[in-house]
Amino acid sequence: MTGNESESELPVPPYPPIEPTAFDLIVIGTGLPESVISAAASASGKSVLHLDPNPFYGSHFSSLSIADLTHFLNSHSTPSSVCPDPLYSDVEISNYASRLLSQHPRNFNLDVSGPRVLFCADHAVDLMLKSGASHYLEFKSIDATFMLDADAKLCSVPDSRAAIFKDKSLGLMEKNQLMRFFKLVQGHLSLDESEENDVRISEEDLDSPFADFLTKMKLSHKIKSIVLYAIAMADYDQEVSEYVLKTRDGINRLALYNSSIGRFQNALGALIYPIYGQGELPQAFCRRAAVKGCLYVLRMPVISLLTDQNSGSYKGVRLASGQDILSHKLVLDPSFTVPGSLASSHQQLQESFQAFSLSDNKGKVARGICITRSSLKPDLSNFLVIFPPRSLFPEQVTSIRVLQLGGNLAVCPVGMFVLYFSALCDEVNQGKKLLHAALSALQKLLVTGTAGNSSTAQSEDMEEAKPTLLWSALYIQDLSLGQFGSIISTPTPDGNLNYNDLLDATEKLYWKLYPKEELFPETTSSPENSEDDAGLTLES
Repeated sequence: MTGNESESELPVPPYPPIEPTAFDLIVIGTGLPESVISAAASASGKSVLHLDPNPFYGSHFSSLSIADLTHFLNSHSTPSSVCPDPLYSDVEISNYASRLLSQHPRNFNLDVSGPRVLFCADHAVDLMLKSGASHYLEFKSIDATFMLDADAKLCSVPDSRAAIFKDKSLGLMEKNQLMRFFKLVQGHLSLDESEENDVRISEEDLDSPFADFLTKMKLSHKIKSIVLYAIAMADYDQEVSEYVLKTRDGINRLALYNSSIGRFQNALGALIYPIYGQGELPQAFCRRAAVKGCLYVLRMPVISLLTDQNSGSYKGVRLASGQDILSHKLVLDPSFTVPGSLASSHQQLQESFQAFSLSDNKGKVARGICITRSSLKPDLSNFLVIFPPRSLFPEQVTSIRVLQLGGNLAVCPVGMFVLYFSALCDEVNQGKKLLHAALSALQKLLVTGTAGNSSTAQSEDMEEAKPTLLWSALYIQDLSLGQFGSIISTPTPDGNLNYNDLLDATEKLYWKLYPKEELFPETTSSPENSEDDAGLTLES
């Protein structure tokens, strides 16, 4: 299974009838949440039919060519019979080097829901190791993290004691402050809950805003920003926002960051990224599901849901081929909604579908993608950049995160770079302002960084391409964390940098489907199910 096997425009082929015609579970869409649920259900012995109307795996978590991504965003920003409220809106795509890019039609793997990385010690890595999905994946380390400072320059983020010593942008006093703070955090984390001494952070402090605790620790404004936005990854301005990060949560995020450094021998820091793009993650879980007997059919839209005439409850689906398939349970991609005709005829099903939402928060995330022919930092390809709140304009209340990736991750041709950036927003205009401000800042950084850039393209085609920015896509995505009733709707990609919250929501949905089933039960007889860290392949 590869994500870019087929063009999006191919018609639905004439499929033979699916056998059997009844399953324990039908899953529509091959995004990461659906693929995890499918793999888990298959591992527990359930019969699963996994469908996707797309010609590729991954859905909203896929990695696509430029042409396929353009088609996907445009088609999912237009209302349809099965998706009256599209997930995407205000799609802006600009091509500044069409002749150059047309020479590489299948050499791009662009993430639909970037930027996204994995912490070496986070839940997603543990789940891949436990399920065996890690056997189908390879990763590379993210080389460094930078933050935009008050002078509009990128300063390195010292995320460990060794990095603090090497950092040239921090003064001696700031280095001492940061060292003492990290020592306090590590001392607090190393204690048992029963232990009481001066190293432990008090319950009062743990329940206070993290920003206030950092002030109490007498950290400078610059160090506070680094800790809050580049290590703890706070989304909102912690000085004025109502979305306050508590010290307890902030310390837990620092613990994740700290435990990620050094977990894998070849990882330079805390963060890793899958070779060929994040679309490889759902494909890996689909492969695990297929090994356990799950049946996969791509390019197969579902045109309606079937209900029992007496009870009005769900009983199956009707495919675009005209075939009816029955199942006990159904999981839907978040862009698929209960068809209106079915909802009006069977109000009981619609009410059941809306019976529970995992979150009342219905916000948005603004996303952007750029293809460039130079790096933001000379001689570095893969790194993270943080634009903290108010660093680009006074009304910027959210942090903007930027991930640059190079050709050594097989997401673009060698000599080019892909930049993903995103920020949470309440409404479309705010999101568009954040995206355009970020794009403008990135273009300025590209211009100032090009003179000393040794990571530029070497071919004649690259030399002819005058613009540093070759292509861009800006769009707004709706957020929802999923619903369950007689039918389950999975979460949309969230605005986080990692997958932890998304997978937590996915596990809750799975346990609503199968309350007595363990998620990927361990089998001691199979080495594939070992949680040994050696089960994850990390290229140096």
